[in-house]
Amino acid sequence: MSELNNDLALALGTFMDEARELLGRMEEILLGAEEAPCSDDELNELFRCAHTIKGSGGLFGLDEVVRFTHVVENVLDCLRNGGLQFSSELISLLLECQDHICSLITAVAEGTEVPVARSDELLQKLQVVLGADEASVKTYAPTPPAAAEPEVIASGGGAIGADHWHVSLRFGPQMLQDGMDPLAFINYLNQYGTLLHVETVTEAIPDFASADPELCYLGFEVALRSNASKAEIESVFEFVSDNSRIVILPPASKIDEYVALIESMPDSAEMIGRILVACGSVTQRELDQALAVQRDLGGRQRLGEVLVERAAAEREVINAAIDKQKSAAERRAADSKTVKVPADRLDALIDRVGELVIAGVGTHLQISRLNKPSIQESAEVLLSLVEDIRDMALRLRMVAIGEVFSRFPRVVRDVSKELGKDIDLCINGAESELDKSMVEKIGDPLMHLVRNAIDHGIEPTEVRAARNKPARGTVELNAFHESGSINIEVKDDGGGLDRERILRKALERGMIGEDANLSDQDIYRLILAPGFSTAEHVTNLSGRGVGMDVVRSNIEALRGTLDIESVPGQGTTMRMCLPLTLAIIDGFHVGVGNSHFIIPLDLVVECIELPPDIGFQDYLELREEALPFVRLREVFREQGAGHPRPRVVVVRFGSRRAGLVVDRIYGKCQTVIKPLGPLFSEVPAVAGSTIIGNGDVGMILDVPALVRHCSALPRGKPMREPDRAPFAAA
Repeated sequence: MSELNNDLALALGTFMDEARELLGRMEEILLGAEEAPCSDDELNELFRCAHTIKGSGGLFGLDEVVRFTHVVENVLDCLRNGGLQFSSELISLLLECQDHICSLITAVAEGTEVPVARSDELLQKLQVVLGADEASVKTYAPTPPAAAEPEVIASGGGAIGADHWHVSLRFGPQMLQDGMDPLAFINYLNQYGTLLHVETVTEAIPDFASADPELCYLGFEVALRSNASKAEIESVFEFVSDNSRIVILPPASKIDEYVALIESMPDSAEMIGRILVACGSVTQRELDQALAVQRDLGGRQRLGEVLVERAAAEREVINAAIDKQKSAAERRAADSKTVKVPADRLDALIDRVGELVIAGVGTHLQISRLNKPSIQESAEVLLSLVEDIRDMALRLRMVAIGEVFSRFPRVVRDVSKELGKDIDLCINGAESELDKSMVEKIGDPLMHLVRNAIDHGIEPTEVRAARNKPARGTVELNAFHESGSINIEVKDDGGGLDRERILRKALERGMIGEDANLSDQDIYRLILAPGFSTAEHVTNLSGRGVGMDVVRSNIEALRGTLDIESVPGQGTTMRMCLPLTLAIIDGFHVGVGNSHFIIPLDLVVECIELPPDIGFQDYLELREEALPFVRLREVFREQGAGHPRPRVVVVRFGSRRAGLVVDRIYGKCQTVIKPLGPLFSEVPAVAGSTIIGNGDVGMILDVPALVRHCSALPRGKPMREPDRAPFAAA
């Protein structure tokens, strides 16, 4: 019983994931309806999304989801039938309903109280909308039967069967293990009409000793009288369609459609014929005649072909049926190539691959000391294969950043309406990929940046008109790969940051001195300080000085940087630069005294020698440009033996360059990032640790944090002084 409950929980979780995808698509279509009229396909898709959620929710007994979604479905049905037209108010109401359906599903997932009161509030609004076209409102009841049945005709390849649908069902054997009840699907068909006949197919049931009580062996042939569309009937089985064989034939179907059904069934021809007769799809006379002809031919001809020939159908009918079956098989084969894997299994795989990388590097180092070329060559091949496995494993967790971007059209719409601004959102690079764990963590920082761009960046319409700018503002979300990292930009065409106002506020708070000489970049970064705000009034969106501090903290926790560019009167660009993954990276191994450090290889530009006459300066001239540098020996108070000719590793992050002075350069290495323990979790400028080839521990440097920390220290003091060793205490 516990296993069955677990399977039901898994099936319910799958439904909730699919429901959220459908709700996301509904939101996308509704937002697009404000920009341009919806096509018929979009209106039908919008209806199908709600209908599928309602149908699947009914199978799981989610009564409140069904009750609420049914009325939403009525409104969408009126829209697609022309009984209603989209307006800004109706779109807003439907978006509220979409949010509420999501909250109903979330309440079920988390086991919290279902917000019925909110359902009633929204249902009243929907009923007001439906009251404008009561004739289009559907009632939640079975379709009444037709007054009379037409005569069955079966000549010349024409229509056969009465005025009902024929539904052929062969559920997958794992259905019961997945927590599904086959009869629940058949009973649910009553919502669309009247079940005239249900024939149970028992041929697949094995003998008692071989039967597994957890497997489903039953099939069903169903005659359904209904005015519903084929898509609506098909949606009832959408939740189990991947592992089941489902054929739906409409009323008065052509005989060649029954050919495709018969030929696709694995059961005996006589048994199939009896099922079709019981359901009223063919007559007993037609079946008897076809079986007699088949026996006369010694079974050399299929029953479907006999039926077609008896109805004087063209040979092309059979070929068309066969082609249709082949294309369906090809579609099923294509679908079977996609496998859903739980995220925790991928995480476990990445961990094992990380250990494999460490072991491979260590083995390669030991073999390199044997001076045996043949073994060394084998070790090189093995290490190359390990690198390929590492890259393939990491790609498994890569997802498109569009997964995050897709939530922002709604945000821009709602916030701009709240502020009375007209704003357009442009998204570029949504196909750019990064690690799934990072996608989940950048949502909040992006939300702050987008809301700030709307609230602070884009000017009111009258101000934009006075500045000869388009009345409609623009916010851009851009993503692109660069040097092994991903850059994510939030760009607006507003008024830009007020440099003087930021300086004045910083002076008032004592953040800088009167004689401070700051670059524009340094001034703009002041807005990232905790509690800093230049807003004159506190609103629901901003003014408390907490948003940008949260953004900075979250980005730095991901080993990323945030650069700010602004042009007065033209706009502001917030640019996040993030690593593609948090698990395994290519590193650049350097040594300082007895310590080992790893610099992310993507940040390394070049290596040069430190000029011997540099003294206590903290910058050097490189190709006629000043290059600030940091002495790692003095920063970390390393006491081990130095090197007479130190090297400078030139690094670039975002739009900034800097140098790191080291004693030795070991070169490229594969680095598995291991988090620091709780005792060292607050050590600045260290992103984690790793095990290098000889078994020693190396510290992975957070280069942006290191450079920022050192550049913030007072100038004019030698690096060797104790107060310039900020990380020694750790």
